[in-house]
Amino acid sequence: MVLVSLRGAQRARFWLAWVLAFSVVLAGCSSAATAPSGAQGSAGSQNGAQGEVLIGVMGPLTGDSAEYGKIWRRGFDLALEEINAAGGVQGRPLNYVFEDTQSDPKQSPAVAQKFVNDPRVVAVIGDFSSPASMAASPIFQRAGLVQLGITNSHPDFTKTGDFIWSNSTSQTDEAPFLARLAVEQLGRKRLAVLHQNTDWGKTTADLFVEQARALGAEVVLQEAYLLTEKDFRPVLTKARDAQPDALVLISYYNDGALIAQQIPAVGLDVTVLAASSVYSPQFLNLGGAAVEGVYTVSRFHPADPRPEAQQFVERFRERYGTDPDTFAAGAYDGMKILAAVLNRVGVDRKALRDGLEQAEHLETILQGATAFGEDRRLRNPRFVPLVVRGGAFAIWNP
Repeated sequence: MVLVSLRGAQRARFWLAWVLAFSVVLAGCSSAATAPSGAQGSAGSQNGAQGEVLIGVMGPLTGDSAEYGKIWRRGFDLALEEINAAGGVQGRPLNYVFEDTQSDPKQSPAVAQKFVNDPRVVAVIGDFSSPASMAASPIFQRAGLVQLGITNSHPDFTKTGDFIWSNSTSQTDEAPFLARLAVEQLGRKRLAVLHQNTDWGKTTADLFVEQARALGAEVVLQEAYLLTEKDFRPVLTKARDAQPDALVLISYYNDGALIAQQIPAVGLDVTVLAASSVYSPQFLNLGGAAVEGVYTVSRFHPADPRPEAQQFVERFRERYGTDPDTFAAGAYDGMKILAAVLNRVGVDRKALRDGLEQAEHLETILQGATAFGEDRRLRNPRFVPLVVRGGAFAIWNP
């Protein structure tokens, strides 16, 4: 009886091992399936064997900044459609996999490591916020994997190393432009500045204040707030008591809209300006009538008369039934830049880095034909002043 039981146990172990081995084979077959364009959180479902070239994307698809990630996807998908219709990358289809980080610096390093460990990922786009992106940058730099920031305006973003690139402008250019709009064009001389209590928020506010003071304005209040804050009446009361003639918000669309809604409650009646990160349909949806008359700056507007910009706007409207904004254009440009350089140098992480450095005449929507400078950002940034009128962003002409 003992011998019979042992043989039975051996047979059971044999069949268990066979079933596990078969399951592994099935799993391998499953991972070979081609994922749909922009599949979320499924890098393992992409298939290098079938020839796809894979870009990793890290950014917010849930949480307070989710709208930015959704707009990104529209830009990516439109770019992919055109790239693959034209032959892809060296004859191979280009695809991307989107990992949701909520743009949280605590989550982005783990996603970065996941992309680094996947040999099919040839480059990474993201994260959305500069703090989340910069938390991941050392991982990409050590691994020799290109990180392209398409919305990272913190001046230090590309300073981590030579694998960190950006087609976003730096706040060293944008914040002074916003200051000139406030002081020189709108004639405001007493400014109250509220900013997110993050490295990006403080750095941007400092750059704005430096330029505003250089232009002769007085900064009567500079105050930070937490991203989790919902009741802004106490800080708005401090701003009112400082008697400014303009309120400047270094905010995203959700906190910016919430602040704008609470301004009347404290009896503050001043011109409001905001950083370019409020240029989103969600700022209008959340803010409603309270954001009418808010000024901001942008690198793009659908009324841009340049032919390449109008062709992009037309294609975007045809596909999505709405106008693109800066974030859609930046995502479109980012995917196009990577595809153009990969087509030139081949699908290789190191070759891509070298190719970005050597590339000239990169065709972009945001900046026209351009190239990367020594700071690994695109040269010759351009801005346009906007104002909210009739529930939409319009180009402001003095």
